[in-house]
Amino acid sequence: MWVRVLGSAAGGGFPQWNCACPPCRAVRDGSRPARPRTQSSIAVSADRRRWFLLNASPDVPAQLAAFPALHPAEGSRAVPLEAVLLTDAELDHTLGLLLLREGRGLVVHATEATRDTLREGTGLLRTLEAYCPAEWRPVVPGVDVPLADGLSYRAFDVPTTKRARFGSGSREGRVVGYRLTDERSGRVLVHLPVLQELTPAVCAQLEDCACLLVDGTCWSDDELIGLGLAGRTAREMGHLPISGPGGSLEQLARLPVERRIYVHVNNTNPILLEDAPERRAVEEHGMEVAVDGLELEV
Repeated sequence: MWVRVLGSAAGGGFPQWNCACPPCRAVRDGSRPARPRTQSSIAVSADRRRWFLLNASPDVPAQLAAFPALHPAEGSRAVPLEAVLLTDAELDHTLGLLLLREGRGLVVHATEATRDTLREGTGLLRTLEAYCPAEWRPVVPGVDVPLADGLSYRAFDVPTTKRARFGSGSREGRVVGYRLTDERSGRVLVHLPVLQELTPAVCAQLEDCACLLVDGTCWSDDELIGLGLAGRTAREMGHLPISGPGGSLEQLARLPVERRIYVHVNNTNPILLEDAPERRAVEEHGMEVAVDGLELEV
């Protein structure tokens, strides 16, 4: 299968429009090596002709414009975008749906928890349906779902204790990851842009995967607190930090996965600075940091 990282940053992008943290200052003034990034999303295809988006960020128009495979055919408004698969109902993963409203219709794969939040909580789905047909396909964790040309997915539940802005927040399926399988080769990609804890159940989903795109939001648990930008830790916001005891770097470095790539990287994270010691630590552990436009053949 083929994968295009459309956007590799967390909500707000990099630099974030209202932030003057050290990485944002550096990428604006060019004082240190760093590349701007848009908000997290990937595109996946089994044949480079029919594509599926995993999450639809607010930057989706620019992301599609930068990717010729998803340009419209000459003389038409048709693009080879088959469906959007959602990992959750967060705005940075779903606002792009509204920006795709000019199409002939959208197919959206989402759990009941995500669909209900988008319909009854944010009202996003009701707004989208006022502009174009939107077909909801239910995502049930543990069930294999064929997509196209030998490409299939299986979603898995990703437990979170993050406070829900809408609803009770107690339902399963608020956050899921995806195992995408190329049935012809048996190769597996796991997309896990939101991860609070590497539980045994989540680790089991990473077994035998060839490529892992995983949550790299914060370097340290108290990153935003230390910068005076927030009063909650990374874990309290639903993200496992990279560093420290029990951090993702320590745990993921032991996994027998060919490529392990951080996505959904927050603008405050020093791994965005290519000359930072934190970036060197990531690379020394065999991990990579995604950049917009990265293409993978899995």
